[in-house]
Amino acid sequence: MFKLNLKIALRNLWKNKGFSLINIGGLAIGLASCLMLLLYVNYEWSYDKQYKDVDNIYFAKLNLKFNGNIATTGALPYKLADAALQEIPGIKDASRISMGQGNKLFSYKENKFKLKSQYVDVSFLKILSYPFVYGNPATALNEPGSIILTSSAAKKLFGNINPIGLSLKWDNLKNVKVTGVIEDLPKNQSMQFEVLQPWSFFEQLDPDIKNAGWGTIDCLTLFTLKDNVSITTVNAALKNFIVAKEPELKSYIYEPFLFPFGKTHLYNEFQNGKVTGGKIDEVKLFLFLAIIVLLIATINYMNLSTARSEKRAREVGVRKALGSTRKTIMGQFLIESLLISFFAMLFAFALLELSLPYFNNLLDIKIEINYSSYLFWLTLLSLVLITGFLAGSYPAFYLSSFIPVKVLKGFKGSVGSLSIRRVLVVVQFSLSICMIISAIFIYNQIRFLKDKPLGFDENYMVQLDLEGELKNPSKLELFKDRLIKDGSVISATEFASPFTNNGSITGDISWPGKSLTDKSILDYRSVGFDFSKTIGAKIVAGRDLSPKFPSDTSTSVLLNEAAVKLMSLKNPIGTIITWGDNPPLTVVGVIKDYFSVGVSKLVTPCIYYYNIKTSGVLLLKLNPNQALNTSIDNVKGISEELNPAYPAEIKFISDGMEEKLKSEKLLSVLSNLFGSFSIFISCLGLLGLALYMAEQRNKEISIRKVLGANMGDILVLLNKDFLKLVLISNLIAIPIAYVLVNKWLQKYDFKIDINYWPFALALLVSVFIAVLTVSLQTFKVAKANAVDALKYE
Repeated sequence: MFKLNLKIALRNLWKNKGFSLINIGGLAIGLASCLMLLLYVNYEWSYDKQYKDVDNIYFAKLNLKFNGNIATTGALPYKLADAALQEIPGIKDASRISMGQGNKLFSYKENKFKLKSQYVDVSFLKILSYPFVYGNPATALNEPGSIILTSSAAKKLFGNINPIGLSLKWDNLKNVKVTGVIEDLPKNQSMQFEVLQPWSFFEQLDPDIKNAGWGTIDCLTLFTLKDNVSITTVNAALKNFIVAKEPELKSYIYEPFLFPFGKTHLYNEFQNGKVTGGKIDEVKLFLFLAIIVLLIATINYMNLSTARSEKRAREVGVRKALGSTRKTIMGQFLIESLLISFFAMLFAFALLELSLPYFNNLLDIKIEINYSSYLFWLTLLSLVLITGFLAGSYPAFYLSSFIPVKVLKGFKGSVGSLSIRRVLVVVQFSLSICMIISAIFIYNQIRFLKDKPLGFDENYMVQLDLEGELKNPSKLELFKDRLIKDGSVISATEFASPFTNNGSITGDISWPGKSLTDKSILDYRSVGFDFSKTIGAKIVAGRDLSPKFPSDTSTSVLLNEAAVKLMSLKNPIGTIITWGDNPPLTVVGVIKDYFSVGVSKLVTPCIYYYNIKTSGVLLLKLNPNQALNTSIDNVKGISEELNPAYPAEIKFISDGMEEKLKSEKLLSVLSNLFGSFSIFISCLGLLGLALYMAEQRNKEISIRKVLGANMGDILVLLNKDFLKLVLISNLIAIPIAYVLVNKWLQKYDFKIDINYWPFALALLVSVFIAVLTVSLQTFKVAKANAVDALKYE
């Protein structure tokens, strides 16, 4: 029987090639979209899952009071790792990881490259497992001068030879020896580096690290626990661990806790000390989107299948008259549905393979299909079976229910079946309209954030690392003077760290009127002269730091508007503030708040002070009246002349700002892309209902034409029912979309208003698409010769 049903299904598909192509095409697009989204969800979900025993690895987090709220940071005291390892019995291993070191220059003969380096404790390689190409992981970080390279970094420096034992020049200052080479890191790992160096080397560079207090939080910390040790027990021991060592920190809370390393990527947002979500919300959204697109595709199949009910009715009637049972007929339609689902999957898989490189390039990720994974093939098989059974269930039950006597005399579809199809179309269009509205709001929010005044001028603004000879104040001044005299740069200033990165924080600042219970925390940045001029920020009160005032190099500071507001200073200029053991500091200027760390959150209070010795980058304002390439080449040329050992890497500030909106842009791209697919598939579903209704009302339309109805009257008659369905879909979708959009916008401090026009636009677009889709079919029916439909009556 199965063989017979399979033959009938194949013959039926071949006989109705056009219908089969539409059906398979709709399902193929739905399945391809679903697979692409599932691959992306799996990519995000698999972050850090490559490590062995990842469930027993934890990142330490720290809760501390920040401007009246509890903030959670990954920065911990340098002392925590060793102290916790010794004093808390449940901890097995601990390792510190350096923060914010940037790229360092590594040289081998003529090869010079800036590579991302991390300083870690020896136990780091016990906690996180990396596949070694060369070297011994047990001893690779034992000596201060040893380094581990990734395969790509080793190939850059040494070519294809085994580099174990070869020496490199670190930052043109010290010789280091290659003791290990590991495989390149997958993109879906939180820890990304090209070079690993021992923590002992880091301490040689900065001996003060060993003496840093418990209030100095400037490193990441990894832990593993012993067998059968509860994380709750360890967290209870850690809660007051720091304040017990340094009681004065109690007012800032300073409560460390362990958080599963495998969840760090997905759960990266905390409020008041508790995890609230993060990337996981985006992953859930895309998983939901995958289900929705597939659901729309299966509904489309149902509508198209049942739209051909008149042509299949006589077949069912004859088979039942010859003795076939309903179960047998249902089996035939389910096999036909599974066959279409199988062919659709083949096309979907081809579409997936063709589009995956473009998808990876669009999102700057690296998703690969693992053909050796049983889970991948199980997912494909499951999708074929689920889609086939789900899409074919309603047609199978509906078509197999026909009574032979009635259908052989002349088929007339039931009102109930028509109602179900209408419901399916309403569901399809409701989901699609909801996606249209959401995509519009996402796009508008991104454009709003992108166009929002930043408070500084990112155009023609670049940064250059201060290293080598440029750390020498006299050489640095010569470099800046030559750039300005050359005409390539109109202004330059030093800055603490990369301009779009987070800064350092402190709570050890006092000002007039500050209460004893006020434990506010401020950001702080070291800057050079002409800071506001270089970044294009406005001084709203007082003046900028200037070489004209000798005190500006030691006892003068700038505040931003957020800091003035925090301190409740009515007349900030001239205010004396204290910062730790430093001499009293005088506020000489107030700089307008600017958004460099993020564009969607409020600006944090910040204090700026002059100290080029602690500055890490040089900010340059290029001459807008000179060709950009000419300016860049001149900067590189002068840098190579004055600082020949360090290749100049010039980074545009605008690129860093673009990175701030990466997550939102990803959401916008995917919602627009797959929302468009959903609309297309929904149109096929609407076409299916139009085909069905055209079959049902063929004779009615012919009689109306004989009685004098014109083309326009018939088109209005046929289209008005579909317009009702689309309007009902909008009535359902608009409130749901409003709730979803409103919830999504809550995470932004700066957001657009929810106005009416995106909803109106979605309504107009859906109506236009519906009318266009249906009219393609109804025009054909209205234009048909009435004699052809009535000649047998």
